[in-house]
Amino acid sequence: MVNGSMRSVATEGGGTQAIERALLVLRVLASNGRRGMRVADIAAASALPQSTVSRMLGTLVREGVVERDARLRRYFVGHVVHELALVARLSYELPQACQPAMRDLAQLSEDTVYLSERSGTDAVCTAREEGHYPIKALPLHVGIRRPLGVGAGGLAILAAMENAQAREVMQACAARYPAYGGVDLGFLESAIARARQDGWATIADKATAGMSAIAVAVRGRSGEPVGAISIAAISSRMTTQRCAQLGRALAGHCARVSAALQTGP
Repeated sequence: MVNGSMRSVATEGGGTQAIERALLVLRVLASNGRRGMRVADIAAASALPQSTVSRMLGTLVREGVVERDARLRRYFVGHVVHELALVARLSYELPQACQPAMRDLAQLSEDTVYLSERSGTDAVCTAREEGHYPIKALPLHVGIRRPLGVGAGGLAILAAMENAQAREVMQACAARYPAYGGVDLGFLESAIARARQDGWATIADKATAGMSAIAVAVRGRSGEPVGAISIAAISSRMTTQRCAQLGRALAGHCARVSAALQTGP
């Protein structure tokens, strides 16, 4: 049975649209991890009016889906999300399949290696391996989600898609891109073309200033890109020659992971 506060979300602007907007607000909030976000930042990242975001946050807070820190004036993902996750269907196939490759790549590069999994039009960081280089580039934390194309992993996933599918995703995320370091459709089209030519995606000083990353997509049973493994470092370490070396290593590891996923039980 739907209680009064949830019914208010369902009736604002039409049930389906309101639910889509509420989920968008929640995804944007999750994109900042455990640091929380202010209303204005959520509105900017979601491309929704601030008044709409405020009303939806009020309802989500009452339901326990979102929590508000009055002192910091920030909103955080709430305890109900954790409770729902406890009964969600668990699937660790991709992290398990990628773990040996990620460890090898972290040892080879000495930098930070990430696994990003596709979730609709977003990429979610689901695993991380840290190398031994003393200066770390840690722009991502496990659980953070961003629109596909914002980071190297999401860019590699887009580049591995068919043209029509990639364009559809980019159009769906177009209003959200400006909140992430000036990423826009023009930049993504050029970056995707380069990634397809090189065999790996690269991104520098966009979503996180002073940081560069390189990534290759991992394909699932049907051949669709389901995720990507990326290596991130401070930009001074990512020279053209080193990117090529790491790109070849990434491509080899990701090809083996993809083959294992496609031929596995």
